[in-house]
Amino acid sequence: MRIGYSVETVRAAERALMARLPEGALMQRAAAGLAAACADLLGRVYGRRVVLLVGSGDNGGDALYAGARLARRGAGVAAVLLAPDRAHPGGLAALRRAGGSVVRTDAAEAAIDRADLVVDGIVGIGGKGGLRPEAAPLAERAARSRAAVVAVDLPSGVEADSGEVLGEAVRADLTVTFGTYKPGLLIDPAREHAGTVRLVDIGLGPELPDEPELEVLQHTDVAGLLPLPTAESDKYRRGVVGVAAGSARYPGAAVLAVAGALRGGAGAVRYVGPARREVIARFPETLVSDQGPRKAGRVQAWVVGPGAGDDAATVAEVLETDVPVLIDADGLRLADRDAVRARTAPTLMTPHAGEAAALLGTTREEVEGSRLSSVRELAARYRATVLLKGSTTLVADPDGGPVRVNPTGTPWLATAGSGDVLSGLAGSLLAAGLTARDAGSVAAYLHGLAGRLAARGAPVGAHEVAEAVPEAWRDVRGRTGE
Repeated sequence: MRIGYSVETVRAAERALMARLPEGALMQRAAAGLAAACADLLGRVYGRRVVLLVGSGDNGGDALYAGARLARRGAGVAAVLLAPDRAHPGGLAALRRAGGSVVRTDAAEAAIDRADLVVDGIVGIGGKGGLRPEAAPLAERAARSRAAVVAVDLPSGVEADSGEVLGEAVRADLTVTFGTYKPGLLIDPAREHAGTVRLVDIGLGPELPDEPELEVLQHTDVAGLLPLPTAESDKYRRGVVGVAAGSARYPGAAVLAVAGALRGGAGAVRYVGPARREVIARFPETLVSDQGPRKAGRVQAWVVGPGAGDDAATVAEVLETDVPVLIDADGLRLADRDAVRARTAPTLMTPHAGEAAALLGTTREEVEGSRLSSVRELAARYRATVLLKGSTTLVADPDGGPVRVNPTGTPWLATAGSGDVLSGLAGSLLAAGLTARDAGSVAAYLHGLAGRLAARGAPVGAHEVAEAVPEAWRDVRGRTGE
């Protein structure tokens, strides 16, 4: 599992570690890791041209010391000092001793144009509000040049704690981060600026608290959460999920939600709604009912809302049950907030950015630009676990704790009905006994992986994504040796 911590937590850990180390040792560790990553990217160091964009903070010092290491290996290294009077003195002296030079800012763009590598050491994790006017043109020039761009700790101009981008920011090909991941490296839109992220161990781990700000599940974590049948399992013990979805206008939503539930491992699916004929035609194993949720039979969880139209009565009926409930799509609009907040059984809400914006009374752009704060606020308002879909899907619990970040998303999932498949998949995991947080996180992981496997670089629809879920399941278990 990858984990991320806030700026305040990282700084406290750094202070504690520096108190036990010789002066400058921590920066030397960071610079050594940065130089090694730059050398790997260059392939051959001798004779390569490297430009350092150096600000006034410790990031600038890291860049200067790393530049000195590259210069000693034969690279031509030039530093552009954006705050000459406040450049790190030890790092600057080390660069000059190694044969590096300082380039005037009026010659910086020409130097960038000739460079093989540009190192972004402009602003550290405390930077706010985007790049300053003197730095923005250099970042733009680097992005348009042939040079690879390496960011020190995180791309300058992005918000480290939130993943927001509030102004101009560096776009890196590689970000070399120290000690731990920062939220801005894991959450869009800042994540898009980071490129590939390489974590350098500088000994910070023992100083960090047990509970991080963010968690990113990996194959081993997901494999450990997957509900596997045992010798004593039957269709009821594996979990029965109820699906209340679809309408005369949107019967396909019901079919896709049922597909997600069946492919997600549910022992049985009970369907309630007007799309019974379409569901049975596609999945004859489905148990259908025309009596409403109360009389549909026993279930371990409900999925309500996909394609439901204006059927508020069914949504309200499902919310009155005492089993876990997943609310999606039209159900999010129709669900009474007080009814959701009053529930004692787990509730998982799965909005996309537009639906989240409507629930929060804001704009889609605001939600997409501040995904972390939006998912936390929505979870607190509804006292429910919230899975905020998007380029980086986030899962937050109402009582706080680490927010889960899904790493497997793909743009190929931006297709009609994909969210319905996710709802059914997550519902099957709720019925199998996973917590709302784990069900949402595992479902998002498998859903994203299924999208990748189904697409493999070519367009696919939601049906193909659903059919690829078992392959994603096998991929997760196969890579962990199970």
